[in-house]
Amino acid sequence: MELEYYMRRCLQLARNGMLNAKPNPMVGAVIVSADDRIIGEGYHVRCGEGHAEVNAFASVKPENEHLLKESTIYVSLEPCSHYGKTPPCADLIISKGVKRCVCGCIDPFAKVQGRGIRKLREAGIEVVVGVMEKECLELNRRFITFNTHSRPYIILKWAQSVNGFIDNDFKAFTFSTPFTKMLSHKLRAENDAILVGRVTDEREHPMLNVREWYGNDPMRIVLTHDTDINEMMKELYSKKIQSIIVEGGAKTLYSFIDSGLWDEIRVETSPKYINNGTKAPMLPYNTRLTNSFDIDGNSIRTFLKYTE
Repeated sequence: MELEYYMRRCLQLARNGMLNAKPNPMVGAVIVSADDRIIGEGYHVRCGEGHAEVNAFASVKPENEHLLKESTIYVSLEPCSHYGKTPPCADLIISKGVKRCVCGCIDPFAKVQGRGIRKLREAGIEVVVGVMEKECLELNRRFITFNTHSRPYIILKWAQSVNGFIDNDFKAFTFSTPFTKMLSHKLRAENDAILVGRVTDEREHPMLNVREWYGNDPMRIVLTHDTDINEMMKELYSKKIQSIIVEGGAKTLYSFIDSGLWDEIRVETSPKYINNGTKAPMLPYNTRLTNSFDIDGNSIRTFLKYTE
């Protein structure tokens, strides 16, 4: 329970880096003294700047530095062991002389992958791995998918009527409320690219920006009938695009579903009833509901791909 308590705080801190840490992962770190007091904490604020561990140690007050030798550092992701834009965090932890390091999960990045943990153990530091591992992995699912599957993390998204139509008599129709529209723009700010099909682009001329939220506009992509999705994913990977939202019509959405190219599905359902139109896609068999909430009468459900 104690380990989960502090790891939960690491995750809470890590989420503060959602917009600026990428393409690096979101990471939080907490330093706890032997008498169970948090004496330092931090998160990775911005790519190219100090990692979570660096910021956590920097926050320790001078009068508490003598406590480090009996302290535990909790980190949501394995400390890095390589020289990038900043020095290895594993070396910093060793130099500070802490007694124990608790990691949420191993970093899948090719330059880390357990090396940070091994370096800490070889230095005589006790290392515990896998505390709230599922939550830690899900927090950085974009980063992890990008580094393990060599493609962007793919979110399929659509809004539908209560009886399962995504338009009204085959014409564009707004199912979102002003508040849920704002949430859609928040999602855009959190991802690198957004895609619609050619028909949607020509019929609705969507702006696909974040005008209702703070952040950078995602890269705008229009899928045409001659686009090879697998080749497009390879190209986006080469451009370091870690995540993409697919907001197209049914045909576009099914092209990703049928190819198995999806990681997350977000469905907004309005109480409005439509008599005729384009049917919303059927959810793939391998989905698991991970979140559901109601706002302004609309329900928003999030599904992740079920894996063994």
